[in-house]
Amino acid sequence: MKKHSKRYSTVAKSIDAKKEYSVAQAVDLVKGTATAKFAEAVDIAVFLGVDPKKADQAIRGTVALPHGIGKQVRVLVIAKPPKDEEAKAAGADHVGYKDYLEKIQQGWADVDVIIATPDVMGDLGKLGKILGPRGLMPNPKSGTVTLDVGKAIKEIKAGKIEFRVEKAGIVHATVGKASFEKDKLVDNIHAFLNTIVRLKPSTAKGTYIKSIAISTTMGPGVRIDRAEAAAHAA
Repeated sequence: MKKHSKRYSTVAKSIDAKKEYSVAQAVDLVKGTATAKFAEAVDIAVFLGVDPKKADQAIRGTVALPHGIGKQVRVLVIAKPPKDEEAKAAGADHVGYKDYLEKIQQGWADVDVIIATPDVMGDLGKLGKILGPRGLMPNPKSGTVTLDVGKAIKEIKAGKIEFRVEKAGIVHATVGKASFEKDKLVDNIHAFLNTIVRLKPSTAKGTYIKSIAISTTMGPGVRIDRAEAAAHAA
């Protein structure tokens, strides 16, 4: 059985682990649990009634969080001229082609997102075993394989995040910082949940959203009212 710290146990006492709170109430509670000595993130976990092994139920997508996640997102663009110059002008942190393919092959991956133009995917795809497990492989569905690299960079820098369902049927994402104003966290959470609801596959049977919880990096989870999430997205 996992043993929690005294700090964790103390803040957990303010939360009813079996109760589903409104988004606003849940945000108040998690902000109150952010007592670590660093800037804690606020994460969300949504347990879905889907079978990720089925292609049409392997939920994945992107959402532009209205207030971002409070983090400077490091973007690498793999592109040939002249798209490399477009990427530099749009604010990419790293831009290149074969030089970065070699760096990745050698184990470098000090970025949060990789954007690529379609013409380089033949070479970049060979690094799938390295990038795939780290969630860094560009994908057309997430808008990270594109000719409009400038637009993609600006959207990501502004707060666009990518998510995908894990094998256990859970979607994890960061929706901001505990230091955010309450209303900003509420807006971000609603935007994320609205997107999850819209992505419900027609083949999914039974309860689609089984549970929702938010937590700070070091804090306990707070369950969110599933009915509110569904009603807000309607």
